[in-house]
Amino acid sequence: MKIANQTLKETSGMRLPKWIAEETRKSRGGREVKKRLRSHGLHTVCEEARCPNQGRCFSKSTAAFLILGDNCTRRCGFCAVGHGALEPVDPDEPRRVAETAKELGLNYVVVTSVTRDDLPDGGAGQFAETIRQIRRFTPEAKVEVLIPDFKGDERALEIVLSACPDVFNHNIETVGHLYSLVRPQADYRRSLGVLKSAKKISPGITTKSGLMVGLGESFEDVKAVLKDLRTTDCDCLTIGQYLRPRRSNLPVKEYVRPEVFKEYGLLAKTMGFKKVSSAPLVRSSMDAEELTTYA
Repeated sequence: MKIANQTLKETSGMRLPKWIAEETRKSRGGREVKKRLRSHGLHTVCEEARCPNQGRCFSKSTAAFLILGDNCTRRCGFCAVGHGALEPVDPDEPRRVAETAKELGLNYVVVTSVTRDDLPDGGAGQFAETIRQIRRFTPEAKVEVLIPDFKGDERALEIVLSACPDVFNHNIETVGHLYSLVRPQADYRRSLGVLKSAKKISPGITTKSGLMVGLGESFEDVKAVLKDLRTTDCDCLTIGQYLRPRRSNLPVKEYVRPEVFKEYGLLAKTMGFKKVSSAPLVRSSMDAEELTTYA
């Protein structure tokens, strides 16, 4: 991960603090996982989003599969995923994801996608078929889906949930007043509505969301987001430091200290989240199985 670490230093706008630099240096390995992914023509959000933890996760033979191509119809200020020509939906992709998950021996599979506003169902059908194929190849595996907002279309949510994922994840990403800057084509209330609708459609499902900090929000802003997420009955939460993946992305406004992340975590638990992971390099799909396992 030496090259990735250099990239973070070059594009962050400030020198990486010690608590982040030391952890990113530990994130190495995973060549075999990458080799298998390439052989099946698959993408991961780990690579496309330039996650600093990808070596750490790949070395544990875990990955978050990215379906529906590697180019997105939206241009969020924090994201490194591409914006080129959109690929047609590949009907064989769900099988390849399932086959690769079986080859890797995964008992917990995370599936996410780029946002595909060009598709009538936003890609919901591809999510559902991927879940079904994973169940066919590895019946004992649990499946977490990390979905886009589908423009708030409940029918698309019903399609995904009809395939019975174990965990339904939709990231809120940032605080409400920063949406126009960070997620200009998304809507804060709509994202909350996605999580609320998931519980309405499938009351027993575990729901999850993730938040980035360091984009200019205050402690009170974060507290307000946590309150809003609890109104949706969200079960699990991740909070991590925003790291600028490319020079074209938004700059980091603040490197939040580890002790503040601990405060956020304690606050979230007192609010009723069943599981919380809050630390600088926490990402939505990292250690997903451990995060969503609770009594």
